[in-house]
Amino acid sequence: QLQLVESGGKLVQPGGSLRLSCAASGFTLDNYIVGWFRQAPGKEREGVSCIRSWSANRFYADPVKGRVTISRNNALNTVDLQIDSLKPEDTALYYCAATSRTVKCLTKEGYEYWGQGTQVTVWG
Repeated sequence: QLQLVESGGKLVQPGGSLRLSCAASGFTLDNYIVGWFRQAPGKEREGVSCIRSWSANRFYADPVKGRVTISRNNALNTVDLQIDSLKPEDTALYYCAATSRTVKCLTKEGYEYWGQGTQVTVWG
């Protein structure tokens, strides 16, 4: 079965950094568009960053632009999200998603596969 698993979420102080990882099993992730999304309690799930397959073009949402880097590690079949200068408003459940379809990659509609999420809490 095709599966995505996020890891790396934790409690971090404001100004800190962390790296989230999205690991795929059952398929080769470098053939897919991959996006990172987040959802805070009571809020809509929103796009954070995404990376195309054939072009490897990267896209970032305005709230995280300049603080986030998305990258592929094809040897490990993962897509990572590096977040720097964390702010309390970054607190959310972070999901990765993948699709073989043509989509607006920062929009959650159209993605075929989703992970279960990893919690990021920025406080202190």
